[in-house]
Amino acid sequence: MHQQIGKICTTCVMDESDPSIEFDQDGVCEYCNNFENTIRPSWQPNQNGINAIMPLIDKIKKDGRNKEHDCLIGISGGLDSSYTAYVAKEHFGLNPLLFHCDTGWNSDISTSNIEKLVDGLGLDLVTKVIDWEQMKDLQRAFFKSQVPFVDQPQDLVLFSSLYDFANEYNFKYVITGGNHSTECFRECIDWTYFATDTKFVRNIHSLFGEGSIDQLPMCDIFLYKFYFRFIKGIRVIKILDNYPFFKEKAIDDLKDKFGWIEYPMKHYESRFTRFFESYWTPRKHSYDKRRAYFSSLIVTGQMDREDAIEKLKTPQLSEAEMRNDFEYVAKKLDWTKEEFLEIFHQENKSFKDYKNNFFFIKIATALANLFGIEKRRFK
Repeated sequence: MHQQIGKICTTCVMDESDPSIEFDQDGVCEYCNNFENTIRPSWQPNQNGINAIMPLIDKIKKDGRNKEHDCLIGISGGLDSSYTAYVAKEHFGLNPLLFHCDTGWNSDISTSNIEKLVDGLGLDLVTKVIDWEQMKDLQRAFFKSQVPFVDQPQDLVLFSSLYDFANEYNFKYVITGGNHSTECFRECIDWTYFATDTKFVRNIHSLFGEGSIDQLPMCDIFLYKFYFRFIKGIRVIKILDNYPFFKEKAIDDLKDKFGWIEYPMKHYESRFTRFFESYWTPRKHSYDKRRAYFSSLIVTGQMDREDAIEKLKTPQLSEAEMRNDFEYVAKKLDWTKEEFLEIFHQENKSFKDYKNNFFFIKIATALANLFGIEKRRFK
């Protein structure tokens, strides 16, 4: 389950569990080459990066001078968003409003971490609570569809809630925790299809859903990339790419300053995502998302490749923890353990088996790469 599948990159730990991966003559994968050729030359997690972003920081402060908050930050309680809030307030002197979307899957640790940051930084927090019955219905539909990315409904709702709120309340600056330091490798679309393909999401729900999902926020890629950006003037800023953000140092800072609690793995602040990444994808779809996470840390000099290979030999969580998570998710989605196992053992499908906007998204993504809006490799 957690063993290497086929050829493995000689630099990182990406392998042929990614069905579209390509290697050069030296056995180096395309993700590593993209990092070296496209990302590293412009990535400045240092004083030069701080100097480069300061004119924008000053503009945010100026534009927000007579407002209660000068920017909006989505916060999950995870490392990236937590450190973003800390850097924005304490190091850049911004006055953000923190926005949290509750999809019904918060862990106790994530809730505690958010509270600690809000209190420690003296910031305001707004929480959007998602209609649970509709969220549950869409997540059940995705499991029934047999596609790999069953976390797509949660991703879409989290993303959409933030940008809908920014649009509704006229926030022109949205600061996110997206960064090259811990996520310069974007998993292939066979693993993680585009969360914002609402045509795809609605098609799956029309086939496998049972009720309405009209109360779920759904911001598609065209609304986000073009209308919000060019018509409404909402600017998305990744400040961690212009600041010395490195995983272990960031964890230590948050622990020391706020009593923040570390998670076993990236994205485990959500109980659903923890189950999806630790159990569902490796056991049902034969890929381990840790390969992309570890590889990002390897090429940015934060993890030794041999350590990553060793860690990948065993699951991140114990069998007992994963069994408990399986039963918890089944019960929360109103399935018996036996019903959930039956779904698990059905034939796997791909996003290509359903109606989607992939053709148009591919064009939009190519343009984003061409104009430097997105530097990661998408395929």
